Amino acid sequence: MKLIIFIIIGYILGALPNGVWIGKYFRGIDIREHGSKNSGATNAYRVLGPRYGLMVLLADALKGFLPPFIASKFGVTGDSLLLIGVVAIVGHTLSFFLNFKGGKGVATSLGVFLFLIPQVTLTLLIIFIVVVAITKYISLGSIIAAIMLPILTYFYPTQNGLDKLPLLVMTSLIGLFVVYKHKSNIERLMKGTENKFRLK
Repeated sequence: MKLIIFIIIGYILGALPNGVWIGKYFRGIDIREHGSKNSGATNAYRVLGPRYGLMVLLADALKGFLPPFIASKFGVTGDSLLLIGVVAIVGHTLSFFLNFKGGKGVATSLGVFLFLIPQVTLTLLIIFIVVVAITKYISLGSIIAAIMLPILTYFYPTQNGLDKLPLLVMTSLIGLFVVYKHKSNIERLMKGTENKFRLK
C-alpha cells in the first residue's frame, strides 16, 4: 500500500507542468505556442529567457528527485525507489495536466538519477556540458547522455540498495525513451537546421 501511495505521488509530482505554469505566471506566455512548442526547460530558456529557463530546469529536476527521496525517508528501499522515479519521469512526459503530453524527460531524469545513482549522474552531467560547450546543441548533449546512461550504470557500483539488473533494464528503457522523444531534434541535426544554444 505504501508503494502504491508513493507511485501516485511520483506521477503527480512528475506531471506538474512547471514550464507552462512559470511561463504563464511570470510572462503571460504559454511556451507550448512558441519556439519548439515543448514544455521543458530548453524551450523555456529560449522563449522565457535564462532566469525562467533555469527556474524550470531546477523545478523539473526537483520533481524527479523528490519522489524517491521522500519515499526513502518512509522506509521504501531498493528497486521500489527505482519504480517511483521512473513513474515521475513518465508523469513529466505524459502529464495529465497537459492532456497526457509533456517534456522530453531529461531534467526530470536528472533529478531521479541524481538521487538513485549520483556518481553516474554527475558523470553524465559533465559529458552533457562538454558536448553542449563544443557543439552548442543541447539536444545532442541530451541524446549522448541518454545513450551513456545504461553504459555508465553497468560499470559504476550501485547505491541505495538497487539491484544491478533491474537498474540496467530501467536505465536502458529511459535512455531509449529520451532518444525517441528527441526524434525531431535528430532529424534537424541531420539536416543541419537544429537550433544552437546561445547564452543570452
